[in-house]
Amino acid sequence: MGIKRRFEYTLKHTPWILTAFIRTGSAFFRLAGRFVKTDPDLILFTSFSGKQYNDSPKAIYEFLRGIPEGKRFKYVWAFEHPEEFPGVDCEKVKIDTWKYFVTTLKAAYWVTSVNIERGLKYKKKGTFYLNTWHGPAINLMGNGVKDRSDFNWDHIDRFCISGDYERPIIERDFCVKPENLLLSGLPRNDELYHATAERREELRRQFHVPDGKKVILYAPTWRESTDGGASCDIAPPVDPDKWKEKLGDEYVVFIRAHVNTRKMLGIQYDDTIRNGSEYPAVNDLLILADYLISDYSSIIMDYSILARPIICFGYDYEAYNRARGGFYFDLGEEIPSGICHTEDEVIEYILTSDYRAECEKVRRFRDSHMQAGGEATRICAREIISRSHGGDDK
Repeated sequence: MGIKRRFEYTLKHTPWILTAFIRTGSAFFRLAGRFVKTDPDLILFTSFSGKQYNDSPKAIYEFLRGIPEGKRFKYVWAFEHPEEFPGVDCEKVKIDTWKYFVTTLKAAYWVTSVNIERGLKYKKKGTFYLNTWHGPAINLMGNGVKDRSDFNWDHIDRFCISGDYERPIIERDFCVKPENLLLSGLPRNDELYHATAERREELRRQFHVPDGKKVILYAPTWRESTDGGASCDIAPPVDPDKWKEKLGDEYVVFIRAHVNTRKMLGIQYDDTIRNGSEYPAVNDLLILADYLISDYSSIIMDYSILARPIICFGYDYEAYNRARGGFYFDLGEEIPSGICHTEDEVIEYILTSDYRAECEKVRRFRDSHMQAGGEATRICAREIISRSHGGDDK
């Protein structure tokens, strides 16, 4: 996987190579598509480029498998390592192989949270492409990122958004057609809209959270590789001993790395500082948590659904801002906590802020950015079911 990551890094950071790759690869698979017959009942799913079985594609897949209208479909999931997902009860294919690309040409439906074509553009005219994406925008994305201009997703048939705030961003920085934006919310977040106190108590028992203690979830976003794409490890300036000294009597802290982050360096786990990265269902951790600490991740938007306190730990805010070219809004003004630049500020904020007042701040933040959610899975499934394909593509 090291070679693959380095290749992806090189593409991303060398514009002329990226342009040549897109043009050549797209032309090749458009030609290959003429010789591959479309299966009108085949749906191809991917999540986070094949790294996991999760997110909105999982929610849609499981919903379709459970309703009568979904019985007619054939399902395929693409993974980096298909053998790691024995519980996925359908055909599986290894992503970025020849078989994978042939499957993309056969499938009449594509469902993904990132991309299907692996940076290329060769969708057949009759293929229905649903991109759920993976979170409302905070940091610049697509063509908004410094030195990027290669995103042109005008062939996506439906692109999920959670609020009108996202419309101009997705239209401009991904070139998605306005009429193809689906104001549905994210299927993965439906569970958060329907979370109950009983479910939360069940999770506290499952994770053995001591009675009387609150839960903090620290979930930073990934940082760009500093070693040419070999890894995306990060070392946040966190002193676990300090957190245990200041917070250990009242809190349990779960730390969860982003899917693109291989390691969180400098962290030792125990009963107070716990590893949340290996647990597959991030929504469970969100429902469990009394506080979220993040930075520039869209998990902030997800957690805001629950209207519980959010803290922006922007220890590298200036450097990240320069590298990405900015954010879509002023984090210091709009994130309820403002920006905490040090772990001392984060700890102080937790110990001194008014919990109910913080919840109300988050509620206002949520309502200003997100107007849809709670029924997104059903909406997306309806988009798939309502379409029929007659066989061969044009």
